[in-house]
Amino acid sequence: VIAVSTDSHHTHLAWIKTPRDKGGLGEMNIPIVADVSKRISANYGVLVTDEDDDMFGAALRGLFIIDPQGIVRSIQINDDQVGRSVPETLRILKAFQYATAHPGEVCPANWKPGHKTIKADQDAKYDFFDATYGQHERN
Repeated sequence: VIAVSTDSHHTHLAWIKTPRDKGGLGEMNIPIVADVSKRISANYGVLVTDEDDDMFGAALRGLFIIDPQGIVRSIQINDDQVGRSVPETLRILKAFQYATAHPGEVCPANWKPGHKTIKADQDAKYDFFDATYGQHERN
């Protein structure tokens, strides 16, 4: 896990020294990269480049899950009015880890560890949805 911000390392230190209940980050066990050049933000598509946009030059809130092979598995980009959910991010990460370790299984919406998965098969998919949500027409 790596955090990237367009703020300076001085700002990052101030955030870390400020407790969470006072609006800071508090103690963290992950590195924070200072992207003051905004190159990383631009490369990941989170930098606002429209000069007519009130947020021109700012970085949107981006979250990227990249697997050990360097493949981007999930992208979430929010503007500054909506934060991210750490529990939801962890749920998605665990779902990717589970699906990778169990080929042929699909983690449905809202899946959590220990919940049922769907076999990657059309009939098995219908069986899962019938058992979970009741009978429906099959194509």
